[in-house]
Amino acid sequence: MGKVKLDKAVPDFELPAGGGKRLGLAQLQGHNVVLYFYPKDNTTGCSLEAQDFRNHQAKFKRANTLIVGVSRDSLKSHDSFRQKYRLTFDLLSDENEKICRLFDVIKQKSLYGRKFMGIERSTFLIDAKGVLRREWRKVSVKGHAQEVLDAVKALA
Repeated sequence: MGKVKLDKAVPDFELPAGGGKRLGLAQLQGHNVVLYFYPKDNTTGCSLEAQDFRNHQAKFKRANTLIVGVSRDSLKSHDSFRQKYRLTFDLLSDENEKICRLFDVIKQKSLYGRKFMGIERSTFLIDAKGVLRREWRKVSVKGHAQEVLDAVKALA
Protein backbone atom coordinates (compact mmCIF):
# COMPACT_ATOMS: atom_id res chain seq x y z
CA MET A 1 0.00 0.00 0.00
CA GLY A 2 1.50 3.35 -1.07
CA LYS A 3 1.28 6.68 0.71
CA VAL A 4 -1.80 8.89 0.51
CA LYS A 5 -1.77 11.74 -2.01
CA LEU A 6 -3.77 14.95 -2.24
CA ASP A 7 -6.83 14.82 -4.52
CA LYS A 8 -6.67 11.01 -4.66
CA ALA A 9 -8.94 8.45 -2.99
CA VAL A 10 -7.65 7.28 0.38
CA PRO A 11 -7.37 3.48 0.58
CA ASP A 12 -9.85 1.94 3.00
CA PHE A 13 -8.48 1.03 6.40
CA GLU A 14 -9.85 -0.30 9.64
CA LEU A 15 -8.52 0.04 13.19
CA PRO A 16 -9.74 -0.83 16.68
CA ALA A 17 -11.75 1.91 18.40
CA GLY A 18 -13.23 2.20 21.88
CA GLY A 19 -16.16 0.09 22.97
CA GLY A 20 -14.78 -3.05 21.33
CA LYS A 21 -15.59 -1.86 17.82
CA ARG A 22 -13.51 -1.47 14.70
CA LEU A 23 -13.84 1.64 12.59
CA GLY A 24 -12.89 1.98 8.95
CA LEU A 25 -12.98 4.67 6.31
CA ALA A 26 -15.67 2.82 4.32
CA GLN A 27 -18.02 3.13 7.32
CA LEU A 28 -17.58 6.92 7.26
CA GLN A 29 -18.44 7.41 3.57
CA GLY A 30 -21.00 10.15 3.01
CA HIS A 31 -19.32 12.33 5.64
CA ASN A 32 -16.23 14.49 5.48
CA VAL A 33 -13.63 13.13 7.88
CA VAL A 34 -11.03 15.02 9.89
CA LEU A 35 -8.42 12.38 10.62
CA TYR A 36 -5.88 13.72 13.07
CA PHE A 37 -2.76 11.94 14.25
CA TYR A 38 -1.29 12.83 17.61
CA PRO A 39 1.74 11.56 19.54
CA LYS A 40 0.37 10.41 22.91
CA ASP A 41 -2.70 10.39 25.12
CA ASN A 42 -2.62 12.64 28.20
CA THR A 43 0.29 14.82 27.13
CA THR A 44 -0.13 18.58 27.21
CA GLY A 45 -0.30 19.33 23.47
CA CYS A 46 -2.38 16.26 22.67
CA SER A 47 -4.86 17.03 25.45
CA LEU A 48 -5.24 20.63 24.27
CA GLU A 49 -5.71 19.52 20.67
CA ALA A 50 -8.36 16.94 21.60
CA GLN A 51 -10.23 19.48 23.71
CA ASP A 52 -10.13 22.04 20.89
CA PHE A 53 -11.60 19.54 18.41
CA ARG A 54 -14.20 18.59 21.06
CA ASN A 55 -15.12 22.25 21.55
CA HIS A 56 -15.66 22.67 17.80
CA GLN A 57 -17.38 19.32 17.29
CA ALA A 58 -20.94 20.70 16.94
CA LYS A 59 -19.75 23.02 14.15
CA PHE A 60 -18.01 20.14 12.38
CA LYS A 61 -21.17 18.04 12.71
CA ARG A 62 -23.27 20.80 11.13
CA ALA A 63 -20.81 20.70 8.22
CA ASN A 64 -21.35 16.91 7.82
CA THR A 65 -17.88 16.21 9.19
CA LEU A 66 -16.71 13.54 11.63
CA ILE A 67 -13.59 13.86 13.77
CA VAL A 68 -11.39 10.81 14.32
CA GLY A 69 -8.13 10.80 16.30
CA VAL A 70 -5.32 8.27 15.80
CA SER A 71 -2.29 7.44 17.91
CA ARG A 72 -0.21 4.38 18.78
CA ASP A 73 -1.70 4.24 22.28
CA SER A 74 -3.71 1.22 23.45
CA LEU A 75 -7.50 1.17 23.56
CA LYS A 76 -7.32 1.18 27.35
CA SER A 77 -5.29 4.40 27.24
CA HIS A 78 -7.72 5.89 24.68
CA ASP A 79 -10.75 5.02 26.82
CA SER A 80 -9.21 6.75 29.83
CA PHE A 81 -8.23 9.79 27.72
CA ARG A 82 -11.73 10.06 26.20
CA GLN A 83 -13.35 9.85 29.61
CA LYS A 84 -10.99 12.35 31.26
CA TYR A 85 -11.60 15.01 28.59
CA ARG A 86 -15.23 14.07 27.74
CA LEU A 87 -14.33 13.35 24.12
CA THR A 88 -17.30 12.19 22.06
CA PHE A 89 -15.43 11.33 18.87
CA ASP A 90 -13.61 8.08 18.15
CA LEU A 91 -9.94 7.51 18.90
CA LEU A 92 -8.32 4.72 16.89
CA SER A 93 -5.45 2.59 18.15
CA ASP A 94 -2.69 2.07 15.58
CA GLU A 95 -0.22 0.17 17.73
CA ASN A 96 1.32 -1.47 14.63
CA GLU A 97 1.67 1.90 12.82
CA LYS A 98 -0.08 0.59 9.68
CA ILE A 99 -2.22 3.69 9.14
CA CYS A 100 0.48 6.00 10.51
CA ARG A 101 2.76 4.74 7.75
CA LEU A 102 0.02 5.04 5.09
CA PHE A 103 -0.26 8.72 6.01
CA ASP A 104 3.53 9.05 6.46
CA VAL A 105 3.37 10.54 9.96
CA ILE A 106 6.09 8.43 11.63
CA LYS A 107 9.15 10.66 11.80
CA GLN A 108 12.40 10.87 13.70
CA LYS A 109 11.97 13.09 16.74
CA SER A 110 14.26 14.29 19.49
CA LEU A 111 13.55 14.82 23.19
CA TYR A 112 16.27 15.90 25.59
CA GLY A 113 18.87 14.86 23.03
CA ARG A 114 17.44 11.36 22.62
CA LYS A 115 16.32 10.46 19.10
CA PHE A 116 13.33 8.20 18.53
CA MET A 117 10.61 7.47 15.98
CA GLY A 118 7.20 8.93 16.78
CA ILE A 119 4.07 10.47 15.35
CA GLU A 120 4.42 13.93 13.87
CA ARG A 121 1.23 15.82 14.75
CA SER A 122 -0.70 15.88 11.46
CA THR A 123 -4.27 16.32 10.25
CA PHE A 124 -5.96 15.17 7.05
CA LEU A 125 -9.28 16.27 5.58
CA ILE A 126 -11.01 13.55 3.57
CA ASP A 127 -14.17 14.50 1.69
CA ALA A 128 -17.47 12.58 1.71
CA LYS A 129 -16.35 10.55 -1.32
CA GLY A 130 -13.13 9.40 0.37
CA VAL A 131 -10.75 11.78 -1.43
CA LEU A 132 -7.92 13.49 0.47
CA ARG A 133 -8.51 17.25 0.11
CA ARG A 134 -6.14 18.89 2.61
CA GLU A 135 -3.26 17.96 4.87
CA TRP A 136 -1.54 19.76 7.70
CA ARG A 137 1.85 18.51 8.90
CA LYS A 138 3.96 19.61 11.86
CA VAL A 139 0.77 21.05 13.36
CA SER A 140 0.84 23.75 16.00
CA VAL A 141 -2.13 23.16 18.29
CA LYS A 142 -3.27 26.74 18.90
CA GLY A 143 -5.99 27.69 16.41
CA HIS A 144 -5.62 24.46 14.45
CA ALA A 145 -9.17 23.13 14.95
CA GLN A 146 -10.61 26.42 13.69
CA GLU A 147 -8.29 26.35 10.66
CA VAL A 148 -9.48 22.82 9.83
CA LEU A 149 -13.12 23.88 10.30
CA ASP A 150 -12.58 26.77 7.88
CA ALA A 151 -11.19 24.29 5.33
CA VAL A 152 -14.23 22.02 5.81
CA LYS A 153 -16.56 24.96 5.16
CA ALA A 154 -14.60 25.81 2.00
CA LEU A 155 -15.33 22.30 0.65
CA ALA A 156 -19.06 23.05 0.46
